[in-house]
Amino acid sequence: MKRTTSSLLAALGLACTMQVAQAGTWVQTPYAPPKALFEFYFDDPRKIGSALFWVRALIHPLMEAPYGYTPEDLSLVVVIHGTEIVTVAKKNEAKYQEAVDRMRYYADLGVKFKVCGLAAEDYGYALKDFQDFIHVVPNAITELAHWQQQGYALILPQVMEKKIDIESIR
Repeated sequence: MKRTTSSLLAALGLACTMQVAQAGTWVQTPYAPPKALFEFYFDDPRKIGSALFWVRALIHPLMEAPYGYTPEDLSLVVVIHGTEIVTVAKKNEAKYQEAVDRMRYYADLGVKFKVCGLAAEDYGYALKDFQDFIHVVPNAITELAHWQQQGYALILPQVMEKKIDIESIR
């Protein structure tokens, strides 16, 4: 009997707790200026548009209140070495204009865009073929290792194809 009463009281206590549950709590994390390294390696060049939202998601909140960091406070590098390399070739600018404009905007904020020299060779590109904000480096993998050794956090944007609309799963 004593055990049943204890179980009943515990269950009632749990039910009462559940009834007075509060909403989530906003936490203002004290972010420091980031040192971040984005690796872009996609199977479809159009995915660069979605990946650039990851860059925006890091920059914009930190430049707004309460942080108020300036572009000079942020240290961001993007290493490009997948099919998206075609988006930064001058000859493809019209086809990928929106992505090029966004990358140029971020480059003006200080984001460094690096292209793998080996991948550039594979695509038949030379230095003169790239946008003026692009820096060609010997190799993407050694570049990624270099920046990580400098303390940069590696961010790998996950760009998925949306197969289900939000309304149907909400």
